[in-house]
Amino acid sequence: MAINIIEGGVCAAEGFVAGSVLAGIKKGRTKNDLSLIYTKTKAACAAVYTTNKVKGAPLTVTKEHISDGYAHAVICNSGNANTCNANGIDIAKQTCKLVAKKLKIAAKDVVVASTGVIGQPMSIEPIENAIPALVASLNANGSAAAAEGIMTTDTALKEVAVSFEIGGVTCKMGGIAKGSGMIHPNMATMLVFITTDCSISPEMLGKALSGDVKNTFNMVSVDGDTSTNDMVTVLANGKAGNKEITSRGKDFNEFMKALNTITVNLCKKIAADGEGATKMLECVVSGAKDEANAKIIAKSVICSSLVKAAMFGADANWGRILCAIGYSGADVDVSKVGVSFISGKGEIPVCSNGAGVEFSEDFAKEILSESEITIKIKLGDGVGAAVAWGCDLTYDYVKINGDYRT
Repeated sequence: MAINIIEGGVCAAEGFVAGSVLAGIKKGRTKNDLSLIYTKTKAACAAVYTTNKVKGAPLTVTKEHISDGYAHAVICNSGNANTCNANGIDIAKQTCKLVAKKLKIAAKDVVVASTGVIGQPMSIEPIENAIPALVASLNANGSAAAAEGIMTTDTALKEVAVSFEIGGVTCKMGGIAKGSGMIHPNMATMLVFITTDCSISPEMLGKALSGDVKNTFNMVSVDGDTSTNDMVTVLANGKAGNKEITSRGKDFNEFMKALNTITVNLCKKIAADGEGATKMLECVVSGAKDEANAKIIAKSVICSSLVKAAMFGADANWGRILCAIGYSGADVDVSKVGVSFISGKGEIPVCSNGAGVEFSEDFAKEILSESEITIKIKLGDGVGAAVAWGCDLTYDYVKINGDYRT
């Protein structure tokens, strides 16, 4: 059975409900700022976290809570990152206790997350006051509401769902994400919550997630800043009824394909919604000596401020791409490099064997004026390949971050 894109986000999987409310965590916010995802059937749970040494208090609490491999609920606030706060751990734990009491589950079965401004005082009061309404908001069509509640500078909801087959049984998986700025991950990224009704052990769920993020979320960069609160969490409640996946094999591989479909989709949505962005950039590298070198080159190009600025201006300045390859640290023979730009308008080669080729500047500008652009790099050194995602660098990025806190 093919993997099919379906509706429903995190509520597509059997047994999951979601919702959100406006708690008033950040003064002046008019959109919902407190989200909840819940499954009555306890779910296997796995997560990966930011490698930033400065970590949000919720990550510490979540890591402790899911150490047994299971969870019932995810609660996330926006508007305050709950990072570098003296009472941060206490607030994260209180949040879990409050929602757990209302849902009649154990506090240790709650995943907690926060996103927003770092180092701002935070009170439990607005969260405590909002918990009854938050639980009441839970419903089988609540994915979009939950996605809204975790947004900060995001301009678009990010959700996706798929159906797939494990051992002849139809399973579903869905995800929501937030991420627009402060995105340059290492082992995780932004905030991503994924649900599935597939039956899989916590151990294999952890292996699936940690294996996938290396080629998906770890290959996204908006601005080169790794957040303090990045986390990707997956819950699997087994409601589909398939035979539990407890080892590698055909079923595990099919699960990985479904998970990868979700994560790549969310990666592209996050990159496209970078702060101030007007274009989603995809860098496709092939012919590297190995995968590691391909990844280094793809991320170096995506992270280059000069490349990003050129893409904003629809300027086919391919020399900036060669420059980014050259300083990346990758083992590469620059004299073999080929570069072309691709969009919905077509493809145009601009570099071959490390040197420029004649091309139409007008056609190049037409290609680079589209909202989705692929930078294709062929190296001729081997069979290593990688893909990275990012966005252009615009005037608005500086405007957004010049007064983000105030």
